[in-house]
Amino acid sequence: MRKIILSSGNEHKIKEIKDILKKLPIEVISKNDIGLKEFDVVEDGKTLEENSMKKAKELRKLVDGIIIADDTGLFVDALDGEPGVYSARYAGENCSYEDNNKLLLRNLHNISMEKRTAYFKTVISVVLENGETLIAEGTCNGKIAFEPRGKNGFGYDPLFIVDGIGKTFSEMSDNEKNKISHRANALLNLREKLEEVLSENIGCK
Repeated sequence: MRKIILSSGNEHKIKEIKDILKKLPIEVISKNDIGLKEFDVVEDGKTLEENSMKKAKELRKLVDGIIIADDTGLFVDALDGEPGVYSARYAGENCSYEDNNKLLLRNLHNISMEKRTAYFKTVISVVLENGETLIAEGTCNGKIAFEPRGKNGFGYDPLFIVDGIGKTFSEMSDNEKNKISHRANALLNLREKLEEVLSENIGCK
């Protein structure tokens, strides 16, 4: 059975990706599962695309298999797209999710709800066994809440109110989120390509 290796060490993200890809006829493992927990890449790209492809290609140098790497950003309209590509380190290197959320709320303290529009974007880069690459992206639109809501999820999930639903990601179950999230949409966009790769052995050495 062919393997997909995830470049992420984020347990929340790994679980989310595994849940969404579980129906594919392939073994999905993370870098942590193969002893590469300390593997890390400096995300110095100016776009999500650059960062995700860099992570995939760097891990491909160390392991065989289909490599998947993603990068996600929260883009807030009232802040000219911030935090964007810097979402994970918005409040500084080694900051916590709570630090990032507090800074975001401070920067939006005088902004009304109708102007707190935002969107999440995920870009997924794939490097196949033979070095060929695939890319897919997904988005989810919403608004930024005035305070954290809900106990589930991670990152900015307690603040992101999904359009048309009225709940934050943190107020949803994993199953609910995985049907509509930016990462789910990106993976669904990638699914058709992956199914073709798997069914015809495209990308094998």
